Amino acid sequence: MALTTDRILHDIEEAKTTLGIEYGSTRIKAVLDDSENNPIAVGTFDWENTFDGTYWTYGQDELVAGIQGAYASLKADVEKRYGVTLRHVGAMGVSAMMHGYLPFDADDTLLVPFRTWRNTTTTVAARELTELFAFHIPERWSVSHIYQAVIDGEEHVSRIASFTTLAGYAHRLLTGENCLSVGDASGMFPIDSTTKDYDRAMIEKFDARVAEHGVAWKVEDLLPHVLVAGECAGHLTADGARLLDPAGDLESGCPLCPPEGDAGTGMIATNSVAQRTGNVSAGTSVFSMVVLEHALADAMVPEIDLVTTPVGDPVAMVHCNNCTSDINDWVDLLADYSKAMGQPVDKGAIYTTLFNEALGADKDAGGLVSIPFVSGETVMGVQTGHPLFVRGQNARFTIANFMRMNIMSAFGALAVGNESLRKEGVRIDKLYGHGGIFKTPKVAQSLLAAALDAPVTVMETAGEGGAWGQAVAASYMLNRDEGESLADYLNDKVFSGMSGMTIEPDPADVAGFKTYVERFKHANAAELAL
Repeated sequence: MALTTDRILHDIEEAKTTLGIEYGSTRIKAVLDDSENNPIAVGTFDWENTFDGTYWTYGQDELVAGIQGAYASLKADVEKRYGVTLRHVGAMGVSAMMHGYLPFDADDTLLVPFRTWRNTTTTVAARELTELFAFHIPERWSVSHIYQAVIDGEEHVSRIASFTTLAGYAHRLLTGENCLSVGDASGMFPIDSTTKDYDRAMIEKFDARVAEHGVAWKVEDLLPHVLVAGECAGHLTADGARLLDPAGDLESGCPLCPPEGDAGTGMIATNSVAQRTGNVSAGTSVFSMVVLEHALADAMVPEIDLVTTPVGDPVAMVHCNNCTSDINDWVDLLADYSKAMGQPVDKGAIYTTLFNEALGADKDAGGLVSIPFVSGETVMGVQTGHPLFVRGQNARFTIANFMRMNIMSAFGALAVGNESLRKEGVRIDKLYGHGGIFKTPKVAQSLLAAALDAPVTVMETAGEGGAWGQAVAASYMLNRDEGESLADYLNDKVFSGMSGMTIEPDPADVAGFKTYVERFKHANAAELAL
C-alpha cells in the first residue's frame, strides 16, 4: 500500500504500529513505525553524561525523565503530523547503550549510580576474568564492573539482588520483567551460542572466584533472564504506561520485544544479522560488528570482543570509546568564533561545509594528527583520555586537512582494532555504516571504507538509527510468520526494495589512511605518557 495519511491514521488508530525507544549517549530517540516498518513519527530528548570524579554516569532521575521526554516529543510529533493523540501501539521495545553496571537490592533500589560503558576503572577485574575464563573480557562489560566491586570490597556488594544494563532497567520499569535480549546479555556475561544463554562453565568459575572473597550470592541468580529476538518479553503494565506517558493517554497491555543493546539494534537497522555481514555504528563511541561463520580460534584477542546477534549467533566486535566528541568540540569552537565575529553560522551548516572540505584534502591529512580521546581508549591502551592535536613543522595546516584529520581520527582506533580481526581471517561480504557522522553524503563513508579497506553501504534509513531498529525488532515479534528467521524477515519484509549507496575503497584513500594510522599510533605514545 502507498504511504498515505489515511493509511497511517488507520495504523495508528488500529494499533498496527510499532515503537522503538533507544537511550543513546547524547540523545534518547523514539521512532514510531507503520505496519510496513516505515518511520512515521520521531521524538528526541537530548542529554549528556557527567563525570562525578570517579565514574561516568547519568543520574537515575535522568533515566526516567529522558524516556518520558523522548516519548512526549514523539507523541507531539504524531499530533502535529496527523492530528490525533497517540493512545496505543501494536508492540514496542526499548534499547540502550550496552554494558555498564546497574545493581539493585531486593527492594529494587539502585545501590550505586549507573556506571556506564565509558568507564575504564575495571582493569584489574577484566584482566583476572580474562585469565580465569580463557576468554577476552572487556573492561566495560557488566561482569567486570561487578567483579571489580567485589575486589574493592564495596559496601553494596553483599546487598545485590540483581544487576542489569540500561535497556534492562528501562524494560523492567515498563513491564516488571527482569530480562534481556541475548545480544545485550552478551555484554554482561559471556554467552554460549549453542544454548543461547550464559556460558555455564564460566558461571561456575565466576561463582567459585567471588566465593573466595566472601560473597554468598550466585551470579546466575542476579543476571537477567535471556531471550532471543521474536520472543515476547512481557507487556506494558499500567504503571509502565503512566511512567512513559504521565498525561495518561497511553494504554497498557501491548507486548514488548526483548530489551536490546545498541549493537543489536544497529545490526537490525543495517540488515547485518546474517553471517559475513557487518556494520559500523558511529556516534560518541564507534564499533564494528561482524557476524562470524564460526567461533574465533583465539578467544583472547584483546582488541576483539565476542558478543552475539539478537538471535544468539557469534559476533566479533571491535569497540572504541571515542569517535565524534572531539569533532563536536571543534565545531562548537568554530561556531563560537563566528558568533564573536558578528556572523553567527548554523552548526549544521558548519558540519556540512567542513566535511565536504575534507574530500579535497591531502590523502594523509597533510602531516596533521589528532588523538580524539575524551575518555579512556582500551584498544589503544589509554586509561584516561586527553584529546591531542599535533602537527609537524612542515605539515600543510589547511582547513581541509584539519577536517580530514578529525574524521580519520574518529575511525583511528577502530582501524587499529580491525587489524587484529583481519589477522584472524574474518571475511566480510557486506559492511553497513550508520550514525550521525554519515549524514553528509560520501565523506565519512569514503574514509571509513579506506580505514577498513572494505566497501561501505549507507542505507536511506541510516539516520533513524537504533530506535528504528528496535521498532523493527518489535515488528518481527508481532508479525513474523511461523519459523521465519530474523534475517529472512529483514530481507523480505523490511529492506526489500530499500535503496542505499555503496562506496568502494579508493586505493589512494586506503594508502593515505595507512600512512595516517602509523602517525596516529606514534602520537598515541604521547597520549600514553600523559
